[in-house]
Amino acid sequence: MWGLVPLYWPLLKPAGAVEILAHRMTWSLVFVTVALLVLRRRRWAGELLRQPRRLGLIAIATAAITLNWGVYIWAVNAGHVVEASLGYFINPLVTIAMGVLLLKERLRRVQWAAVGVGFTAVVVLTVGYGRPPWVSLALAFTFATYGLVKKKVNLGGIESLAAETAIQFLPALGYLLWLTAQGDSTFTTQGAGHAALLASTGVVTALPLVCFGAAAIRVPLSTLGLLQYLTPVFQFLLGVLYFHEAMPPERWAGFALVWLALTLLTWDALRAARSARAEIAGALAQDLATAPRKPTAVAGPDAGDVQA
Repeated sequence: MWGLVPLYWPLLKPAGAVEILAHRMTWSLVFVTVALLVLRRRRWAGELLRQPRRLGLIAIATAAITLNWGVYIWAVNAGHVVEASLGYFINPLVTIAMGVLLLKERLRRVQWAAVGVGFTAVVVLTVGYGRPPWVSLALAFTFATYGLVKKKVNLGGIESLAAETAIQFLPALGYLLWLTAQGDSTFTTQGAGHAALLASTGVVTALPLVCFGAAAIRVPLSTLGLLQYLTPVFQFLLGVLYFHEAMPPERWAGFALVWLALTLLTWDALRAARSARAEIAGALAQDLATAPRKPTAVAGPDAGDVQA
């Protein structure tokens, strides 16, 4: 879903990035509130309000995802889809690095090599762009921070998104009302179709974030980072093939290094998974071999009375 989002934001023009962001915040809360009412999940809110530490973490996650959304919307509508995709290619490497530095997760040598190759790619792209790829770095670090905090909060996907959008709601609604009062709101001036598209930002935002929030508390952070590079593959292909953005040789070189890093991570993850399955199977076989044998059946006085 995230990979196809670049096709959606241009449909919202002439709305600017900030107006789109405010609608995204507002309508996302409407969507998740309806979902929570349908699922009859209400007790979590009272429990969360009694836990200031978790509320603080949710506020940090909200700030990170708000920055991420804003930068991404601006990048797509300003013609930087390829650079935005690079941010999500880099994101798994940043996520893994955060897992090591902050959660003390241990990396294997191949994973360290992948992180090193990814850092080299950023250097090459900096030289190619003539500046650091700020859009890419901002997207990578804000979303990696969001994933890290979500793991610490340990709240269900829908509930977590509801808490985040509740924090965003009043500032976003206030901005939209101010924009309307100034006569600059496209929601009220561009017709019903445009208004419906802006309202649909709630669905476009909530569905993938609910999935991500549910995954963040169920899988290791390093695995979560590995899976996320599916998103930028679609974004990159859209940027090159659909939006026809420029790809000079030095940019290809930088992307090639990023893809090499991700290939190393994929190979290492598959190898580790096979090794883990083999260890579990071996341990289970050993337990079965050493377990004392028990009688499987005992005949009673009557030949027809057999107890298992």
